[in-house]
Amino acid sequence: MAGHRFDVAWIFSLLAFFFFRAHCFYLPGVAPEDFQKGSQLLVKVNKLTSTKTQLPYSYYFLPFCQPEHIVDSAENLGEVLRGDRIENSPYVFKMGEPQMCNIVCRKILDKKVAKAFKEKIDDEYRVNMILDNLPLVVPIRRPDRENAVVYQYGYHVGLRGKYAGSKEEKHFINNHLTFTVKYHKDPLSDSARIVGFEVKPFSVKHEYEGEWNEKTRLTTCDPHAKRAVTTSESPQEVEENKEIIFTYDVEFQESDIKWASRWDTYLLMADDQIHWFSIVNSLMIVIFLSGMVAMIMLRTLYRDISKYNQLETQEEAQEETGWKLVHGDVFRPPTNSDLLCVYVGTGVQFCGMIIVTMIFALLGFLSPSNRGGLITAMLLLWVFMGLFAGYSSARLCKLFKGTKWKKVTLKTAFMFPATVFAIFFVLNALIWGQKSSGAVPFGTMFALVLLWFGISVPLVYVGSYFGFKKPAIEDPVKTNKIPRQIPEQAWYMNPAFSILLGGILPFGAVFIELFFILTSIWLHQFYYIFGFLFIVFVILIVTCAEITVVLCYFQLCSEDYRWWWRSYLTSGSSALYLFLYAAFYFFTKLEITKPVSGVLYFGYMLIVSYAFFVLTGTIGFYACFWFTRLIYSSVKID
Repeated sequence: MAGHRFDVAWIFSLLAFFFFRAHCFYLPGVAPEDFQKGSQLLVKVNKLTSTKTQLPYSYYFLPFCQPEHIVDSAENLGEVLRGDRIENSPYVFKMGEPQMCNIVCRKILDKKVAKAFKEKIDDEYRVNMILDNLPLVVPIRRPDRENAVVYQYGYHVGLRGKYAGSKEEKHFINNHLTFTVKYHKDPLSDSARIVGFEVKPFSVKHEYEGEWNEKTRLTTCDPHAKRAVTTSESPQEVEENKEIIFTYDVEFQESDIKWASRWDTYLLMADDQIHWFSIVNSLMIVIFLSGMVAMIMLRTLYRDISKYNQLETQEEAQEETGWKLVHGDVFRPPTNSDLLCVYVGTGVQFCGMIIVTMIFALLGFLSPSNRGGLITAMLLLWVFMGLFAGYSSARLCKLFKGTKWKKVTLKTAFMFPATVFAIFFVLNALIWGQKSSGAVPFGTMFALVLLWFGISVPLVYVGSYFGFKKPAIEDPVKTNKIPRQIPEQAWYMNPAFSILLGGILPFGAVFIELFFILTSIWLHQFYYIFGFLFIVFVILIVTCAEITVVLCYFQLCSEDYRWWWRSYLTSGSSALYLFLYAAFYFFTKLEITKPVSGVLYFGYMLIVSYAFFVLTGTIGFYACFWFTRLIYSSVKID
């Protein structure tokens, strides 16, 4: 519905510049809106969300009170992919004018409507609203800390409970909302800026005298008698043929919080000590690995290189064992070298996208007030980073003395995106089957395909063209014509064992931060601690590089020169642990019961794990590539 309005032509006419600026380069605090007393405040409604089903629905999917005409807000690419559906609502306030017990509408439930409400209450759906681009939150006091408040994103549609003395569980709807609009007043003018939007939901069985009409006054909630709703002692039951009256209060509260800092309360970290513990834990791993690398590089390698360079005869060299003996085979192109080129190129594309995204986020360009901005930025950066993917894969292809660079380029442009798109298409079909607003409409799907074929693929080819035109990278030593026989390896140097062992430390460096990322995605909480994330990402890069270099050195010392694929898979295997941790998180932290929701979770986490494999594998590969070239260029070869 809302997705079909997504104008494909609009994306491509403004894609290269205006769209990118509008949705990525948003500086928080640039465009505040000033409201005079009595100015109209329009509350917008967003999707209904549930952590139990992970399937968002449009607000009007449930028969809530509607305005005369439903007007849809234009959504950007990221918002559509997130399942956001922003529409107008019947809730209209006036700045600085409190209201009590405003009647929105009255509904008589039929069997179908009562069932729909009950299902959404069972699945713990929350209603999301927006005022002046601020999301509606429910303040909840933390019992473990004095005066500490956490904010729940949106309010629950309703709740389940039992009447006193009854064993039968009933469904109750939150039909009365007490809104609090916090504002910061400008001391020089009479204008005000909105800095907070909170709600306390109540379930109230409203009563009135006589027949219902437009002028009916409620006895349970009356502004004339100053009778306000403060509890849910007499809740509104959801049953067939029951009458529900929706009401709301609005109060205005002056705040010391300035407009530029209004997001701080939403993004305030209650668990910053855990993040610091995560970083210290990761740094310990890095220091341990750095010590090993330093020992290898400064002591062992320096001693080895000095010894090798002092050997006078070929006979003496033959008596030596270790990494120098494989100098004639260490740069021999691996099996399936084309596929390795493709994966390395894709990894470079990912690495570039993540680094630029994090820099933008650290500088404040990706404000949380710009819903969907992060997803939009990442998609567009992925598309434009195709240039570096093509260049990297072509350079590697030429190093391997490959001639079919066009074939490698084609695979680089299509292999990873096609795999992800196929999984995404299947998951999207499942969401369509559930009639969820999270289903990406055909228009947006077509736009994504055009981004891929229209911009990404040509850029990959342009990058490959320039990469293949450049002179080939020269190996520091010559490769023998006849491959050297690899001696029998010790059990701990078995490829499967060393690869699986290599993935543990990179995963260990990031798994605590991973918990917070998964919580923000699947439990619908705010995540905006890009400072911590950037530090953890740097630690991940260092850890991947160091563990791969250490294991690569041990491999070469045992006279096994097949390091190309091993280096990629060693750090890339951390993706397996990421997926296993995602499964552990699913069974211990989430309350997903629907099979469709479970398939969605594991489908999306499979995509994330695949991307993590490509990213970490490429980091490990380039670390080993640099390491082998460094050590073999230091040795005199006769």
